[in-house]
Amino acid sequence: MKIIQTEINDLIIIEPIVFADYRGWFVESYNKKVFYDCGINIEFKQDNHSLSFEKGVLRGLHFQNNPSAQTKLVRCTRGKIWDVAVDLRKSSSTYKKWFGIELTPDNHKMLLIPQGFAHGFVTLEENSEVQYKVDAYYDPKSDKSIKYDDPDISIKWPLNDVILSKKDITAPYLKDSDVNFK
Repeated sequence: MKIIQTEINDLIIIEPIVFADYRGWFVESYNKKVFYDCGINIEFKQDNHSLSFEKGVLRGLHFQNNPSAQTKLVRCTRGKIWDVAVDLRKSSSTYKKWFGIELTPDNHKMLLIPQGFAHGFVTLEENSEVQYKVDAYYDPKSDKSIKYDDPDISIKWPLNDVILSKKDITAPYLKDSDVNFK
């Protein structure tokens, strides 16, 4: 497994080993011991799986406030997405910085997003599926979002026309949010 540190503190790309031959391929998407040996000691508690029918579905920017903050291990298992993480930790030297990466079933890349980050993605193909592990259970009281086009963050999304949920349409800007990460 290859661990790649991004320019944002604690945000990493994981490239698992792919065993391929004429029949196809096999990959261990998660192995607690291998992760631990690479310095990733996270106790995942829940797996989530989403399907977006249309190209241009944008989900995010989502996070859970403390004490229910979540680390996420994100991968795309069908289609193609552009995945984004935003550092919301006020004491971090990379506060309000964002990182984007294309995730596909073919590149097998995963993004490990630590607690204290907002997460979002936009589908680049129809029928895109995203699977991710989290280390804290879903808590509706802590569930928060920030507007995907917040000018203080200035994410450069690869698509202009996006499909949003009501929750994401009405999300506040970061300056108006109640994010509680130190």
